Amino acid sequence: MNKKTLVIGASLKPERYSNMAIKKLIHYRHETVAFGLKVGEVSGVTINTELVKYNGVDTVTLYLNPKRQVAYYDYIISLNPKRVIFNPGTENPEFYKLLKEHGITSEVACTLVLLSTNQY
Repeated sequence: MNKKTLVIGASLKPERYSNMAIKKLIHYRHETVAFGLKVGEVSGVTINTELVKYNGVDTVTLYLNPKRQVAYYDYIISLNPKRVIFNPGTENPEFYKLLKEHGITSEVACTLVLLSTNQY
């Protein structure tokens, strides 16, 4: 099942986990959109530097530390995704609570592992 995914904290650097996640999402045929600090492209996915109001986002996967996430709380909630994945290093109990209040599931997991083990 195709789960439209927004990668927040996307990087053009191939050694970064967000970059690997974009490639793996595409490999598993999930529609993928991305937001990062530098415009560019990874596996055909454009990294936007402006917050786009995407429709139909199933999953937001985070690659931002908790302090940097605060600026994106309202944006992420406004997309009304089914879930937000908190990858290692992004754990944020304050944001879990806010998401729950809006009926959005938070999942502390690794996107790469979820995809590789068919649990995405």
